[in-house]
Amino acid sequence: MALNLANYENKARCAVTTFWVTREKARQKQMQSGKADQGERAGVTAGKNMDDFVSLIIDLVRANGLSDADIHQERSVLTLPGYFRPTKLWDLLVIYRGELIAAIELKSQVGPSFGNNFNNRTEEAIGTAHDFWTAYREGAFGKQPKPFVGWLMLVEDAEKSRSAIREQSPHYAVFEDFRGASYLKRYDILCQRLIQEQLYTTAALLASPRSAIDTGEYSNMSDMTSLKVFVASLAGHVAAAAARLS
Repeated sequence: MALNLANYENKARCAVTTFWVTREKARQKQMQSGKADQGERAGVTAGKNMDDFVSLIIDLVRANGLSDADIHQERSVLTLPGYFRPTKLWDLLVIYRGELIAAIELKSQVGPSFGNNFNNRTEEAIGTAHDFWTAYREGAFGKQPKPFVGWLMLVEDAEKSRSAIREQSPHYAVFEDFRGASYLKRYDILCQRLIQEQLYTTAALLASPRSAIDTGEYSNMSDMTSLKVFVASLAGHVAAAAARLS
């Protein structure tokens, strides 16, 4: 049976528009209250920027055989046990008949500061995955097939995120792929290596300019980290789980 990708392209454009609209509304509201956060944090702290991407993922799960799965979105039910720490809060969990089907992280970054945020996101993504799979190995989720573990990142497509960056490493050479790589390119390398090292089932990177508030425009940096690969991989995993558990 063919996978159902749930009209993901149109829904993704709507999700991108919502991302930028929500950020702007939050920024305007905080400015009017006189309590605006420093810099771009005003648009981040609202916490709802990626909600329409959550809706897309839910549609994919429902459309591929797990219409009655428990899909958790509320903060109080989004924690999973860790190995190096007691628990980890995820952005979305899919559970069916007590089996963890999917755990997904949805992240974003806008300018003007990309450097420190890139490093923080990198460390967070690697640490989360290592903690999760060690907990899985040690039986934290019971004896079950590997769940889908996904990481989806939306980054502002801007001059600063596309400009070549010079990296300082006085003692040893930086890997060739990173030399002169922009922050968007670095994110793409990160996503590819998260997949290659099997830290995530798949990792997607979307680049979107602020003008997408009107158009929903976004682009992929590579085939391997494209949104299509992400949704197809998730749909396939859900369909396989549905067939196995039916």
